[in-house]
Amino acid sequence: MGNTSPLSVGIVGAGRVGAALGAALAAAGHQIIAASGRSAASRTRIAELLPTAAVRPAEEVAAGTRLVIVSVPDDALTPLIADLAEAGALGPDQIVAHTSGAHGLGALAPAVVAGAGPLALHPAMTFTGTRLDLDRLRSGVSFGVTAPVDLRAFATRIVADLGGAVEWIPEERRALYHAALAHGSNHLVTLVNEAMDRLRDAGVTDPARVLDPLLHAALDNTLRLGDAALTGPVSRGDAGTVARHLADLGASAPESVPAYLALARRTADRAVAAGRLLPADAEQLLDVLAHNRLAHNRLAHDCEEATA
Repeated sequence: MGNTSPLSVGIVGAGRVGAALGAALAAAGHQIIAASGRSAASRTRIAELLPTAAVRPAEEVAAGTRLVIVSVPDDALTPLIADLAEAGALGPDQIVAHTSGAHGLGALAPAVVAGAGPLALHPAMTFTGTRLDLDRLRSGVSFGVTAPVDLRAFATRIVADLGGAVEWIPEERRALYHAALAHGSNHLVTLVNEAMDRLRDAGVTDPARVLDPLLHAALDNTLRLGDAALTGPVSRGDAGTVARHLADLGASAPESVPAYLALARRTADRAVAAGRLLPADAEQLLDVLAHNRLAHNRLAHDCEEATA
């Protein structure tokens, strides 16, 4: 485990994440022996990012390598590991690392029974499946890692070879860790697209240009200052402004109202807790949100009954 010589590596699942991690390990001096990928896109990624890797079925990729990186959708991970173990593709002197954020070591139980060492190795980054990912990895990415004590040094070495930093995540906290990342990144995509749609509704011809400096400043300030970065009508307790927002959204884009209400209420709670908004100043705002929530729920219920 303390050996620093190059490893033979197999990539089971050459999707965006697996191909990029394989390419980064190759750049660090490791040998990418083989990779599996069923789709045309996966095979293209193997050709472009993993040119030394042979394209093989998953069980052949796993059987011939010291480090097996399994990068498949979350729901496919557990049955795939079971299939690989049953096929005799996993055994002693191997380390099997999956890249799922939601799963921990439990998903690798069949590999452990077969004698392999388990790692949960999740990069906290979004991937494109192109060489752009390598630049982002080299800039420094955190990896949520769950590992047995005897594999922690090995995991630290691999993450360092990938240009990253280790964040140790307890097994029982993997889902919470992944929920936080999905909430912050995936929902951010939805939120920004919603904002661009509503700007188009308001007559803005280039929403991305308008939002670019605002969103970058908001994100930078939040990462540095936390709740102290909060600005806007909710943090000021401007109930009248929020009421007008909800009225216009209800008229032009009612599908955006539930998300606005939920985020405005959560923003108000955080603003009060952080001392940015006095409870007395929040009362009228909270009344507006509660009234609109009831009205929206009533309207949604009436629509469901009408279409039943």
